[in-house]
Amino acid sequence: MQGVLITFEGGEGAGKTTLIEALFSHLKKEGKNLVKTRAPGGTKTGEAIRDLLLHKNEVILAPRTELLLFLADRAQHVEEIILPALKKGEIVLCDRFNDSTVAYQGEGRGFGIDRVKELCAFASAAVIPNLTIYLDLDPKLGLRRASSNKDKIESETVAFHEKIRQAFHQIAKTEPKRFRIIDATQTKETVLAQALELIYAVL
Repeated sequence: MQGVLITFEGGEGAGKTTLIEALFSHLKKEGKNLVKTRAPGGTKTGEAIRDLLLHKNEVILAPRTELLLFLADRAQHVEEIILPALKKGEIVLCDRFNDSTVAYQGEGRGFGIDRVKELCAFASAAVIPNLTIYLDLDPKLGLRRASSNKDKIESETVAFHEKIRQAFHQIAKTEPKRFRIIDATQTKETVLAQALELIYAVL
């Protein structure tokens, strides 16, 4: 693989989308070959899965079904978008990846972090990000920042989101070189500058 995979994680309202847009614009101006994508989503199949997972409130998904849908999205996303881009030497900026599934389904839904890590490795063809940037924010503040039209995950309890934050911090402890934390309470400009510093180190 000649390309670079950079993934972005964070709780609800942490500012991932804003940061990714700013990074994409900045790196594009520098002449970098970029792909910007998101999970779930990124492909036609993925967008259909995303709608089912997050926005179809009339559809009640069992936790195991939810996990398997996220994994199905991951498999299609990697095969259709991420692997081809990496083979072409492009920089992939991906909004959420395996760490989200490990945190939200492994810890949040109680399936077990190690078990879900194994499933994610299978679904993603063992693709590992070169860098993961986690925007850290108190869930209470993040949920206030999030849109009033909350999706299914955003509508979970504060206690659930606090458990997710703890899971992300645990990932950071086990993989400190790959998984880097940025304080999301800082200004957008400061967050962007810190993210660029981390990205340039892996390019």
